[in-house]
Amino acid sequence: MITIGIIREGKTPPDNRVPLTPSQCKWIRSHFPGVQVKVQSAPTRCFSDAEYRRAGIEVVADLTDADILLGIKEVPVEALIPGKTYLFFSHTKKKQPHNQKLLQAVLKNKIRLIDYECLLHDDGQRIIGFGFFAGIVGAHNGMMVYGNRTGTFSLGRVHQHKTFRKLMHTYFGLLLPNVKTVVTGSGRVAQGALEIMNLMQVRQVEPEEFLEREFSYPVYVHLKGSDLYRRKDGGAYHRQDFHQQPSEYESCFRRYAFAADILMNGVYWDQFVPRLFEREAVQEPGFRLQVIADITDDTNGSVPINLGDQPIEDPVYGVDKQSLERTAPYLPTSVDIMAVGNLPNELPRDASRYFGEQLIKYVLPDLLRGTSTVLQRATIAEGGGLTEPYTYLSDYAAGV
Repeated sequence: MITIGIIREGKTPPDNRVPLTPSQCKWIRSHFPGVQVKVQSAPTRCFSDAEYRRAGIEVVADLTDADILLGIKEVPVEALIPGKTYLFFSHTKKKQPHNQKLLQAVLKNKIRLIDYECLLHDDGQRIIGFGFFAGIVGAHNGMMVYGNRTGTFSLGRVHQHKTFRKLMHTYFGLLLPNVKTVVTGSGRVAQGALEIMNLMQVRQVEPEEFLEREFSYPVYVHLKGSDLYRRKDGGAYHRQDFHQQPSEYESCFRRYAFAADILMNGVYWDQFVPRLFEREAVQEPGFRLQVIADITDDTNGSVPINLGDQPIEDPVYGVDKQSLERTAPYLPTSVDIMAVGNLPNELPRDASRYFGEQLIKYVLPDLLRGTSTVLQRATIAEGGGLTEPYTYLSDYAAGV
């Protein structure tokens, strides 16, 4: 018998999403007779303890007897149970300073850490994640901020609606001004943002047309890697080459910052990937962007004036165009930044249901068998040591 435990989220503020919904837990029990599922009691989940109990799932205070522990966000160091297999978003692969102690504790406690972010198909595409719903919520919030800023239309908050279906109904009859929007990226985040653009009946145009014209209706342009980056030596963009040596590339986004009103950013970023534009561009006459929804949300990352996270309750702040310092939002001298690290929490039940479907389809069978190539690639630590793909984290794990 293998016992899967769904842990209580311990990060502050607490996340309300779940890796498996009550109906998904029930499905696992009926299709895998040798598997037991338990849920650690939690007051803030989008699915209540009572809903799990109604599905026949045992709700407990302690998961010490579980073999595999599933969470969403980082587990507090003091809550880690030695020797277990954990799956959660650890946010350690980029050597994030605030999670250094977490990785050290994982190694000390000989925990097998499988990071959702590192679960990849053979072609390098992410298997599992909340990106689509981050894109949904981020794009909605970006348009909401523009409406608040200009006074031309009004959108409520996503979390006022229990489901995505109910949210969609708020777009019927929505009349947008002649706003020009850029959507960047080619993954799930961008797909979610594009879904909102289409539901709001914003018309897609080609890049050159977007740069050269003004329109009498709202438009957007979708920019993928080949539109955003070029080799410094003048060579053509190749996706695999870009991901292997991003420092050989430079951004060609800058001109869009002088042609668009809104940027909805969905590109992956790390320290070697060129930023979309440099901070100094904001200070130049003609910099047009008024609202940036940095959905992937990397502080000082692809959007260099992302000065840090905001909570869901207060998702936007301003950045003064000359001092480049944080201000109140909606000032005529600022650019408004929407940067929230847990956007899918505004549609937690839909996001959790989608996440759990991917987990069951692509990960669970291998997990119950013990291992697979996919799981090995995503295992950061095991038995007290870093696995081979992650030995580059040695200095980070050592506290250097």
